[in-house]
Amino acid sequence: MDLLKVDGVTVEFGGIVALSGLTFNVQQGDICGLIGPNGAGKTTVFNVLSRIYEPTQGSVTFDGVDLLGVEAHDIAKLGIGRTFQNLALFPSMSLLENVMVGAHSKGRVGFVRAITRFGVRREDRQLRETSMALLEAFGLAQLAAHPAAGLPFGTLKRVEIARALAAKPKFVLLDEPASGLTHSEVDELADTLVRVRSEFNLTMLLVEHHMSMVMKVSDKIVVMEFGRKIAEGTPAEVRDNPEVIRAYLGTDA
Repeated sequence: MDLLKVDGVTVEFGGIVALSGLTFNVQQGDICGLIGPNGAGKTTVFNVLSRIYEPTQGSVTFDGVDLLGVEAHDIAKLGIGRTFQNLALFPSMSLLENVMVGAHSKGRVGFVRAITRFGVRREDRQLRETSMALLEAFGLAQLAAHPAAGLPFGTLKRVEIARALAAKPKFVLLDEPASGLTHSEVDELADTLVRVRSEFNLTMLLVEHHMSMVMKVSDKIVVMEFGRKIAEGTPAEVRDNPEVIRAYLGTDA
């Protein structure tokens, strides 16, 4: 079953074509890698799915819903989470508090109840329990009370992913989660992504420059160049595709 369908999406900025008739789908429960050289249009795809950019043409369907008809602030409510290339954590807040921030879209306490504190303690307790479970899943429970400031970059990357999962999404957009990590940290993150995919019943779209990681975790890979798709298939199929080899190595196809 396809959870995400991108059909003929084109994005133009003046005379510049950032995406050209892009079509692909992501099946429920899969990890789909989205790769390509710098400037291929990968971040533009994420910005379309996050409703930051409006396509010139095409359609996007998520879980049977016309995603292009949804406002950006309602994306999380549909079940879509996202991480970013640059960390956006709150340095003075604890890791637990940072993860709890990610669950704000699932909060049910309204304005009046927030003022009176009626029902707030129960919801706060539930958010803490969920966020703590996520920290445990990422091997960070022992650092729950530690401020984000001063912790290793690899640790903070895991916190950011945990925060994206705090809203209990169906689908997560991972924007270069291994950027800045050491080789051992990349391997550890790859194993963690596969594990949490199963534990939390997730579907993922992964943009990443570490090819070994993409090949290891992806069920399917979509390859882009200059805003268009040049290949799509399993890791083995993509690895041997002449167009992919040409795009990355500059050899003749």
